[in-house]
Amino acid sequence: MRTYYRGSDALVTDDHFVWRTSSTHIFTVADLRNIVIVRGPLTGSGQATALAAGAGLLLLAAASWMILGPAVGYTAAAAAILVGLIIMSVTGRRTSRLWHLVGSYHGHAVTIYSSPDVRVFNQVTRALRRSTEHARRTSGREDLAAA
Repeated sequence: MRTYYRGSDALVTDDHFVWRTSSTHIFTVADLRNIVIVRGPLTGSGQATALAAGAGLLLLAAASWMILGPAVGYTAAAAAILVGLIIMSVTGRRTSRLWHLVGSYHGHAVTIYSSPDVRVFNQVTRALRRSTEHARRTSGREDLAAA
């Protein structure tokens, strides 16, 4: 039995695809059909957080301008812009995308695998592709040998 991928969350062999999550999912590779990649939406709210914080700080700057004068207002506006940019740069990197392998298994639509790490997702996808190609070649030989 050939192993195409072995990782902490997935195992791809000639015969089986094992997705290790809170409950392990085991699929027979020969029974998987119509496998496609689905790109999930971006997760994380980095931009919204920065926008809300920036708006709040700009309101504070406007209030301090009216109450304490233009010198404090300019300083508060500069601080609001600086803090907004810092929040955006820190939280902006936390947005990620969840990638899915979706297919048909015994006539039912299933999620075969999901990962937020695109590098690992691509490795698992490539391994599954190689495994399905091997299963197709093997079943083709058996059909010819049986005839």
